[in-house]
Amino acid sequence: MTASVVVGLGRSGLGAARLLHAQGHQVTVLESKKDISRQAESLQQLGIDVRLGTPLEPDPFLAWEGPLDQVVISPGIAWDHPTLVRLRQQGVPVCGEMAVAWSALAHHPWIGITGTNGKTTVTHLLQHVLTQAGLQAPMAGNVGHSAAELALQCRSSTQKPDWVVMEMSSYQIEAAERVAPAIGIWTTLTPDHLERHGSLEAYRAIKRGLLTRSRHPILNADDPDLREHQQDWGPATWVSTSATPPIPCQLWIDEQHWVRTNDGPLFPADVLALPGNHNQQNMLMVTAAALQAGLPAEAIEAGLKSFPGVPHRLEPLGQLQGLEVFNDSKATNYDAAAVGLRAVPGPALVLAGGQTKQGDAGEWLALLEQRACAVVLFGAGAFELKALIEASSFDGELWIEDDLAAALSRAMDCKTARSASTLLLSPACASFDQYSDFEARGEHFRTLIKNAQAA
Repeated sequence: MTASVVVGLGRSGLGAARLLHAQGHQVTVLESKKDISRQAESLQQLGIDVRLGTPLEPDPFLAWEGPLDQVVISPGIAWDHPTLVRLRQQGVPVCGEMAVAWSALAHHPWIGITGTNGKTTVTHLLQHVLTQAGLQAPMAGNVGHSAAELALQCRSSTQKPDWVVMEMSSYQIEAAERVAPAIGIWTTLTPDHLERHGSLEAYRAIKRGLLTRSRHPILNADDPDLREHQQDWGPATWVSTSATPPIPCQLWIDEQHWVRTNDGPLFPADVLALPGNHNQQNMLMVTAAALQAGLPAEAIEAGLKSFPGVPHRLEPLGQLQGLEVFNDSKATNYDAAAVGLRAVPGPALVLAGGQTKQGDAGEWLALLEQRACAVVLFGAGAFELKALIEASSFDGELWIEDDLAAALSRAMDCKTARSASTLLLSPACASFDQYSDFEARGEHFRTLIKNAQAA
């Protein structure tokens, strides 16, 4: 029997352990925490060996009895962790949960979606368009179900997917070098996760690997970094929102504001209701993928028209004291937060903060100066953000509060609230200082707004 070790009891680890067990592997799960008995019990009931309080150190592997066929890691574990490096040097295969899912789902065509920003919207939008056209197109990966959970569902379902729509982060791609989608989409590239990958070049190379392995790459010509490296690509589909694209493109928006290919116009570009130029880019990449998947223009247009939006990404939450409220908890870095500021009506009351990341805050700071009348900061990175903003030219009100609830209260009480048009949660930070993920932060904000609206 094949022996596999899964490291980590998060969503990815649970999915990988269950999938491997269903495939007949002898599975052992190592988890450094001791207080997640519910997850452990769910696996132990299947006969899976779970060892809590076992950090990722050489000791568990040095004492391992019998052959060890593979070690499967969750995305949160660094690929260059010393123990993993040592295992690879010893000839033990190490891979991520995404690679396990690929081995189970590779006979179905994949659409792999990556990028610093935009990948979640593209994933949701593409899945919606394909599904509305009558195709079986489940989505998973860095959104919704883990990839392994989807593979497990497909094992037991009589309805097999026509397409697998997979959002893939750089963490997942670097530990899944065999994944080769039928269609690959690269939305944007700006500095992110540099504390993990070490340099922009390394980060870029990981994402480029996925697109290089894709049979049909789709690339955003409006992104400066992708456009600058266009010489790296052979045949690919490039898209642009410009009527005069900066490089030759196969899909663009013409002067009459129609989505157009070299063969002619497809449908009006305002068919998608989401605000912002970035969402026009997202629409074009989705359209290119849907055309490649065989959908006619009429089906794509119908799917785009009926798309309700993405939770936590510029999600409208109605009005509060005359302000339009937007939940942009998905904006976990400066570039994503800048996109949010550019998309909503100004002037804006901005709630920002959390666990800061490395990156260039220049554009975000410039947009705060242009479009924000007040900023309320919260969480672990509040004082770091305050120093950045004070060193810029921002002249609006600036406050610090401990948490999101206090930040919302302060925003609604500040003197500039009456002159604002928008209340925007767009943190520019990760959520892990106070929340399990950005979804939990967004859900909390939804609840706070709902309670304030009912008061």
